[in-house]
Amino acid sequence: MNWMRESLANLPGPDTESGAAVRARAADILRPAGALARLDDVAAWVAEWQRTSQPAVRRPAALIFAADHGVAAAGVSKYPVDVTGAMLAAYRAGKSTISAFAAVAGASVQAIDVGVGRPTGDIRVEPALSPERFDECVAAARAAVDALDADLLVLGEMGIGNTTAAAAVAAAIGGGDAVSWVGRGTGVDDDGLARKHDAVIAATQRIDHVHDPLEVLREVGGAEHVAMAAAVVAARLRGLPVLLDGYVVTAAVLPLSAVTPGALDHCMAGHCSLEPGHRRLLERLGKQPLLDLGMRLGEGSGAMAAVPLVAMACAGITQVPTFGEWFG
Repeated sequence: MNWMRESLANLPGPDTESGAAVRARAADILRPAGALARLDDVAAWVAEWQRTSQPAVRRPAALIFAADHGVAAAGVSKYPVDVTGAMLAAYRAGKSTISAFAAVAGASVQAIDVGVGRPTGDIRVEPALSPERFDECVAAARAAVDALDADLLVLGEMGIGNTTAAAAVAAAIGGGDAVSWVGRGTGVDDDGLARKHDAVIAATQRIDHVHDPLEVLREVGGAEHVAMAAAVVAARLRGLPVLLDGYVVTAAVLPLSAVTPGALDHCMAGHCSLEPGHRRLLERLGKQPLLDLGMRLGEGSGAMAAVPLVAMACAGITQVPTFGEWFG
């Protein structure tokens, strides 16, 4: 956690000159002015964080963090806990949805076990993670990001019960009625939804004295939530732009923004999921999703679906001449 705090206090900023160069080129590109304004903004964002006036997406990579949750014992998911391990095996065998999407997008996928078979504490009655295990998750994420040969990072997750933990983090930091942050996740019925409500209420009431966002993450998040938050910080230190996936990923990185405004400037929302809390979080963070297709899979799949769009945004700037170049 000390590394997280120190890094958040010393985050590098964007390369504004590269971003300005892309925006200037977009103003004179060979098409009607403003015709692709949103995509031009995406290209400028990539340029700022890749630190080049020639932004490109040639080596996208996905990191999928997987872990089990003690709160799953409360019956908050439609699926049994052993599904987490089964899905981890599918990622590693290249047989999951994110693997299929990544093949189309030309991306690599790495699945990282930060707690499969080692569930967190039951957040209703105890901290999710000890300080030592929090640091273990941070170290795993840092190592994974540092080892990447990538120019765009997609973050994803897997963990039965993790939308309950995500809702607890969102409610504890976002405030308001805790129940309003809870959705159906994998598709629980009304009884399952009621159990999720009860679990999130219990978790947030247990930590109502905790005001440090990183401590909130340790108390009611999951091992994969901590790893994804650390991965976002590590990516920032490398100048690596990040596409966030759905509710679980966005809730995981919310504490970073709560600690340091602007901590997520190098992140863009790949999509908006069906989870009602996700849209609320994106509005709170001021992030407009690239896609809004009613997806609710997780795995990083929604963000991966946006990767070709980001690549096209960059190509639309770098591979199209300006009026001056074409007619000059």
